[in-house]
Amino acid sequence: MTFDIDMIKKVYERYPERIAAARQVVGKPLTLAEKILYAHLWEGNATQAYERGNSYVDFAPDRVAMQDATAQMALLQFMQAGKSKVAVPSTAHADHLIQAKIGADKDLQEALNKNNEVFNFLSSICNKYGIGFWKPGAGIIHQVVLENYAFPGGMMIGTDSHTVNAGGLGMVAIGVGGADAVDVMAGMAWELKMPKLIGVKLTGKLNGWTAPKDVILKVAGILTVKGGTGAIVEYFGEGAIAMSATGKGTICNMGAEIGATTSTFGYDDSMRRYLAATGRQDVVDAADKIAEHLTGDAEVYAEPEKYFDQVIEINLSELTPHLNGPFTPDLATPVAEMKEKALANDWPLDIEWALIGSCTNSSYEDLSRAASIVEDAVAKGVKPKAILGINPGSEQVRYTAERDGLIASFQKFENSRIFTNACGPCIGQWDREGAEKQEKNSIIHSFNRNFAKRADGNPNTHAFVASPEMVAAVAISGRLDFNPITDTLVNENGEQVKLDEPKGSELPAKGFAVEDNGYQAPAEDGSSVQVVVSPTSDRLQLLEPFAPWDGKNITGAKLLIKAEGKCTTDHISMAGPWLKYRGHLDNISNNMLIGAVNFFNKETNRVKNQLTGEYGEVPAVARAYKAAGVPSLVVGDQNYGEGSSREHAAMEPRHLGVKAVLVKSFARIHETNLKKQGMLALTFENASDYDKILEDDTFDFINLESFAPNTPLQILITHTNGTTDTILANHTYNEQQIGWFRAGSALNLIAEEAKNS
Repeated sequence: MTFDIDMIKKVYERYPERIAAARQVVGKPLTLAEKILYAHLWEGNATQAYERGNSYVDFAPDRVAMQDATAQMALLQFMQAGKSKVAVPSTAHADHLIQAKIGADKDLQEALNKNNEVFNFLSSICNKYGIGFWKPGAGIIHQVVLENYAFPGGMMIGTDSHTVNAGGLGMVAIGVGGADAVDVMAGMAWELKMPKLIGVKLTGKLNGWTAPKDVILKVAGILTVKGGTGAIVEYFGEGAIAMSATGKGTICNMGAEIGATTSTFGYDDSMRRYLAATGRQDVVDAADKIAEHLTGDAEVYAEPEKYFDQVIEINLSELTPHLNGPFTPDLATPVAEMKEKALANDWPLDIEWALIGSCTNSSYEDLSRAASIVEDAVAKGVKPKAILGINPGSEQVRYTAERDGLIASFQKFENSRIFTNACGPCIGQWDREGAEKQEKNSIIHSFNRNFAKRADGNPNTHAFVASPEMVAAVAISGRLDFNPITDTLVNENGEQVKLDEPKGSELPAKGFAVEDNGYQAPAEDGSSVQVVVSPTSDRLQLLEPFAPWDGKNITGAKLLIKAEGKCTTDHISMAGPWLKYRGHLDNISNNMLIGAVNFFNKETNRVKNQLTGEYGEVPAVARAYKAAGVPSLVVGDQNYGEGSSREHAAMEPRHLGVKAVLVKSFARIHETNLKKQGMLALTFENASDYDKILEDDTFDFINLESFAPNTPLQILITHTNGTTDTILANHTYNEQQIGWFRAGSALNLIAEEAKNS
């Protein structure tokens, strides 16, 4: 069954006319990204060419996807919008609130016991507003989307940064905050700054131990965690065409770790095969009619330097397996160099845990290739050294993998754990035995994120990112520096043996199968459905609108924290045990910035309360300022808000009285989230002004009363010794976004418009 086939056909019907209009205004051949963007303009046919990296553009996405941790807040906001039903096809997926510990059956039941209130809330609110609900155990949102909803040439937004996984089927799929999702579900335009374009030309062909994951590990090493900010990465070339659709998805998925708006590939035979295998031949038939519009123009790919803002070329035939990390996903190391690098940096070489899965590496192909390595090791009498954990991507993948013997292969691995079809360790939902001891150790996984404390809460866990194939090999050897291309292992007979290259299947030979995919269709008429939130619940809390701006300059604002170095959304609003509060703004605000390093004492969660002169936890100090009617301000470093799309990282400061966030630079999604919540998201005009901020500073805005696009804000900083500094703070607000600030949030404007319509 194909979901929303009529919508897909309508999108394709308008493509020729819209592409023709785009060609007219752009006046040159078009990239795939440009075709999709111009085909989804809110205005309809293009009437002007938009400037990359500068023009704000209104788009009309085809669908919305939400995961359970972010859906709670997104749907609580949607309740305030005054709408009876979502305006575009939308889904919510229960995948984040399932902790990995023992194994799938027991872990899933434990999640149902602990999170029943939240799951019931999501089920009922989806039922009421016409939203499809994928129940706990159904699978990880991005794999479920790839299997059921993604289609070439479509545009989708999702409340998770790894929404970009759908680029594997040729979509422009973009991670956003919940407020953006509310806009689209409410039938409004979605605003995005026209992205710049990065072209990645893939020549040659992957071989041996090298996998699609290694492509993005290499790209991350080139571009770094912020090199893709504000850009769409478009992959092309013979190497791209030769890859499977799920392999393409893997590459697009991890594009979130380079800050890219999204990543995508042109429509080709691998996508046709995958769509057909997942029961969507009707999408193939429709796409084939406009196939020329679902990939970049030939002229673009022949001379990419003319059409992209940046071009990277990678010869897949020469690419070798990589391991990225620790503590950042862009520290790329070819496997042959790991031994020397690990010793030089004192990284623990013994591997205790190896983990395969997550939204990016849990496909049938991934599991089949990893299973072949395990089978080879078993056949050669090699005893595995590490514990291997597996998170299948979906119930369909798990069921098919079990039918075909792949799960049985993994179970031959001593101490293997088959976890639920859910996110688990990737997002900190992992009850790892012994993690509380905070011992220095190394793990390896196919997950994308490896920030400190991310997987198991232990700041001393060195996590390395690799392909599923390399994870399996390293797990068998128990060594971080193991190179399966050159190194041998000693089997139980004392013989030196070498692992064979991985083998696998792009798609299951017998086709996919599943008994219950876990989907709940919404009611045709949800008007009688009741969404109940207990006023005494500590998990869910109905939202109160944020107060509008009073039209005056912010004065007397105190410094809450000056964050030093990397400050991701994990640092601003941790996941792990805090996930249970994602539907309760006040409770989850108790984790606000507790992971950020205070510049002045190099400690976390310990800042000075200027009202008392004493030090306290960040949320407690923020609450003290709020109670006293004193505004506060957060100062940050480069790429502030890197990581996930979680809007809690913006809503929590807003809730606790923070008026502005002033940093050297922002990650895209977080900057937008701050704007949507009525916050001031500002950057130092001179990055060196960061050094002028002292612990006891007070901030007065001078010209906020005349807040306008392209006009820096002036801020007077008063130090305790009586001296002052006046600095300039840049911003990227347009008139519409300034309207959000004035109203107190974008949602306040939506609700007002709904009331008046």
